[in-house]
Amino acid sequence: MLQHRKIGDANASTLSHLLTELAKKIGNSLGNPGERATEVPGLMLYRRTVPTVPNPSTYEPSLLVIAQGRIRVDLGKASYVFGQSRFLLTSLELPVVSQVITASKQAPYLAFFLKLDMSILRDILNTEEVHVPEKSSGACGMAIGKTTVELVNSCSRMIDLLDAPRDISFFAKLIQREIIYRLLQGSLGARLRAIATFETKCHRTAKAVAWLRSNYGKPLRVEHLAEIAGMSRSTLHHHFRALTAMSPLQFQKQLRLHAARQRMLTGELDAASAAFEVGYESPSQFNREYRRFFGQPPMRDIKALRDGNVVAITTA
Repeated sequence: MLQHRKIGDANASTLSHLLTELAKKIGNSLGNPGERATEVPGLMLYRRTVPTVPNPSTYEPSLLVIAQGRIRVDLGKASYVFGQSRFLLTSLELPVVSQVITASKQAPYLAFFLKLDMSILRDILNTEEVHVPEKSSGACGMAIGKTTVELVNSCSRMIDLLDAPRDISFFAKLIQREIIYRLLQGSLGARLRAIATFETKCHRTAKAVAWLRSNYGKPLRVEHLAEIAGMSRSTLHHHFRALTAMSPLQFQKQLRLHAARQRMLTGELDAASAAFEVGYESPSQFNREYRRFFGQPPMRDIKALRDGNVVAITTA
């Protein structure tokens, strides 16, 4: 028992040191508060020196590692609050509301966000002998895992590529492959495999999610979604909620509101025009649902975004 405790203490000390080093690298890469879409494909770095307001956005299949600070991510009615020593794994594109809750000038929020290449994931599953734990609980679309020394090491080496631009094209995919391998070996590996493996209920439900994402402006027919997934209507509804923490109708509503907000922000559309473009038949219904979700009426929200009084739509 004493030997196990010593090993555990040593691992915790090593992990703490590596997270500190990761935080320094992210901070040095950014300098000022904000975010950086790096030269490494899919890699975003974040620095915040104050807590942020709730920020509706979209998380793609991705890994979010917090080197310093804390964040809250809401998916439907499910909330994920985490900081150092925990990571967030998202296995398909989901509408969320995120909010940095712990950040200061002395100890800024510093985050590593990597979009996962699902083709690499499938290649690993098809060509490598990877041990994937069988046990998995809860929804498979998003979950928090315990950060490991090996995972932080991989993330740190990916950031190091920013200092060697000529190496990015060769090493970026290799390191992403290593990161995905580490995720598959961890406690959330079964969730990731379920999304990528054809004919699992999780994968078939994800097909319905993807169709809805591409066709959110059309009238919703759950029977059609069920046909796409190859399930009964009741089975799809159950697995859809397990995967996304929302019903198909709630999911469609959030997609429409996100799309309308983006159209007004970038396309100079008024609220009624944006509402019709994303599938609403009633501008008054759109205004009610928009205010409920974003906290204020459409055009007031857009003005605040343009004036910089609200955090712009970002990933993490």
